[in-house]
Amino acid sequence: MTEQWELLNTFKPFIKEAWEKENFTKPTSIQEQAIPTILEGKDVIAESPTGTGKTLAYLLPILQNIDVANSGVQAVILASSHELVMQINQEIQKWTMNEPINSASFIGGANVKRQLEKLKKRPQIIVGTPGRTYELIKMKKVKMNHVKMIVLDEADQLLVAEHIPTVQNIVKSALADRQIVVFSATLKEETEKVATSLLQNPEKIRIEKEDALPPVEHIYFECEARDKIEFVRKLGRLDKMRGIAFMKDIGNLSVFAEKLAYKGLPIAVIHGDTKKQDRAKAIQEFRSGKKPLLLATDVAARGLDIEGVTHVIHIDVPEEVNQYVHRSGRTGRLGSSFGTIISLVTSREERTIKQLARKLGIDVQKKVLIKGQIRDVRRQNG
Repeated sequence: MTEQWELLNTFKPFIKEAWEKENFTKPTSIQEQAIPTILEGKDVIAESPTGTGKTLAYLLPILQNIDVANSGVQAVILASSHELVMQINQEIQKWTMNEPINSASFIGGANVKRQLEKLKKRPQIIVGTPGRTYELIKMKKVKMNHVKMIVLDEADQLLVAEHIPTVQNIVKSALADRQIVVFSATLKEETEKVATSLLQNPEKIRIEKEDALPPVEHIYFECEARDKIEFVRKLGRLDKMRGIAFMKDIGNLSVFAEKLAYKGLPIAVIHGDTKKQDRAKAIQEFRSGKKPLLLATDVAARGLDIEGVTHVIHIDVPEEVNQYVHRSGRTGRLGSSFGTIISLVTSREERTIKQLARKLGIDVQKKVLIKGQIRDVRRQNG
């Protein structure tokens, strides 16, 4: 263990036990840098790519500082998507299984009366979307006078025009000495400015993309654009496939999905126009393994954290480094030892994928698909 991570020995026993139960051996870069800073009580702005363990980087300090004798709300975690809110709350419940620490999730569109019932259990941690959380604060159902920490998770999605006033109001409703921590996979300059305006002398932490890429294999197949559907069908039939395939355009994605369904490949689909209940069903079918492939647009996949994703498939080649890293972070999460990133490229796009690989300092290998097996090009030629 690193010297800094000796800090874990000062954590409450249940946190140490849960850490060991998860078979974690050492912290990720973001955890190692952010946890001590947050425990010191400093405001933090942290940027770290998808799949690097950001949730635990703020969650462990929250759990360490919860006063179990106080049944008031002590921490508020804001997230922009329903899925992310639910995932964060599930993570809290997993880590506090046998502890007298209560948490609750609050999302827009859900029945308000049912959500008010959750508050009767006196949660010390609440996770919510900004609109619903502020609505409960205005109703005086959520009292902010005991809140020690406010977390903005996936801040680049939270600190957008439609949410900024609401987030500002939530922050203002807490006491002046509250701590605010901001986490995001990517932080644009304007987002960072807004975040900084809410914080007091924030410590800024950045984990480089190159350091955070998962330990996975990066490969590509060259094919004509019209053949990409057949390639995806074959890839979807690979043994133990559990892949997320990315496309840029909703219209093209819908056509692609119909053709794959016609070819008999069971796939789940999510995009920006997917209805809430259809989205939940698609994610559940993929998560349970009923459907081996999830076809998604970049925006629709934000906030998704699904264990055991074996492959990420770029049907449309990413246009920039950030997009490649974001998508690729869906597999090989938290340093797991498996995962394959596949790009389907035309002869023209081959140059693009090689340029991206150079910028990221990764080795991307050209492969061929023969009788349902991924093979080296050399083996085919030899």
